[in-house]
Amino acid sequence: MSEKIAASPALIERAGIEIIPESERTAKPRDLFWPWFAANVSVFGMSYGSFVLGFGISFWQATIVSIVGIVVSFALCGLIAIAGKRGSAPTMVLSRAAFGVHGQKVPGIVSWLTSIGWETFLAIMAVLATATVITQLGGDGDSIALKIIATVVVAALIVAASVLGYHTIMKMQSVLTWITGAVTILYVILTIPHIDLAAVMARPAGGIGAVIGALVMVMTGFGLGWINIAADWSRYQKRTASDGAIVFWNTFGGAVAPVLLVVFGLLLAGSDDELMAAVGADPIGALATLLPIWVLVPFLLTAVLALVSGAVLGIYSSGLTLISLGIRIPRPSAAAIDGVILTLGTIWVVFFATDFLGPFQSFLITLGVPLASWAGILIADILRRKKDYDDEALFDANGRYGSWDWTSIVTMVVASVIGWGLVVNNFAAEAAWNNWQGYLLFLIGGREGDWAFANLGVFLALVLSFLVTWFARAGKIRRQES
Repeated sequence: MSEKIAASPALIERAGIEIIPESERTAKPRDLFWPWFAANVSVFGMSYGSFVLGFGISFWQATIVSIVGIVVSFALCGLIAIAGKRGSAPTMVLSRAAFGVHGQKVPGIVSWLTSIGWETFLAIMAVLATATVITQLGGDGDSIALKIIATVVVAALIVAASVLGYHTIMKMQSVLTWITGAVTILYVILTIPHIDLAAVMARPAGGIGAVIGALVMVMTGFGLGWINIAADWSRYQKRTASDGAIVFWNTFGGAVAPVLLVVFGLLLAGSDDELMAAVGADPIGALATLLPIWVLVPFLLTAVLALVSGAVLGIYSSGLTLISLGIRIPRPSAAAIDGVILTLGTIWVVFFATDFLGPFQSFLITLGVPLASWAGILIADILRRKKDYDDEALFDANGRYGSWDWTSIVTMVVASVIGWGLVVNNFAAEAAWNNWQGYLLFLIGGREGDWAFANLGVFLALVLSFLVTWFARAGKIRRQES
């Protein structure tokens, strides 16, 4: 039996993984602009300019890679968002149509770990940025008391908003959009004098392997990093909403700010090798060093709010994913549990870890392979379907979607095994525990070859899973909808 409740517009949203009733599905496609734009207008996006150029490619190569990677990855999120409109349930519940009611727990665990990782990363960035800016203002950025206060404030903001739920988050994002947008524009104006076009244009071009590696990183860092929660924000859409409009507003809202920010970040990083190196240790703090003292406080507040905005979306959805795995607790409680994990992770990195960016990026590429496979499977499943989901069957292992869809599960496992063989841990010194990957790189020149760092395994997992699902499950999907 499907679980349907009225999603109350009161202060705390009570809806969990239940089907949102028709009376509560009042959102319009253009409403999707606000959460996606607010979560991605962070100054942190400029730091990707340093990351992309770090692959040894030219400015023009990096610009094309950034635009294509950002737009395409958020367009994939838009395709997943179609499922939210058709089923009015969270992403991981709708994925049961492709994996089975119980089989969905396999990608569900990967999704939950990815969300927890991302939201913790954003919280850590907010705390580190606070310490750096306070130092620039003449204070003691290494003060234990300061870091404790920053950690508590950041974690409290993230957890409070995610516990309150959808309606509060949507209102919060619409406000943050204007605040962060305005200060970001101010940052761009103030830092334009730091751009050295001659130095930027003098950067040599890189090989095709480096270009593809940068493209994979951009796609993983932007759209693919959000793809496992894409339908969570479209489940309040009317079933009659246009699929094309949902894809457009999801893509436009998510991509427009990052495209502009990353390209500007390329200009800054390409002008200053020292800045490019500093961004790797403290992305937000390094960017703040270019600003005059009088603007540091509003810059800090805006940067922290933007990072909090992104983390709120992640923790809200990770709570929904936790419930979809079979843990029977209210949605606010699930968000609170994930908030505790986020806080503990932030405390560990800020106070005890010697390095976190390397291991974290290694962690993300490891999860990025199976997540890309899951996305390929679900996108093919969504595009093959012509009707809305069966609400009852999404919660019934004996329903039309079954308990386990072995075609999807085997596809994901095989694609992940192949994909892991074609990615390499870029951070061997800091993440030696993850050196087991890359066992198929001998097929394309080995670990020292030009293609070693292209991370082709992510693309392969996505495309292979899509193609297998498109053909292998076509008949089953037709039978489910008949």
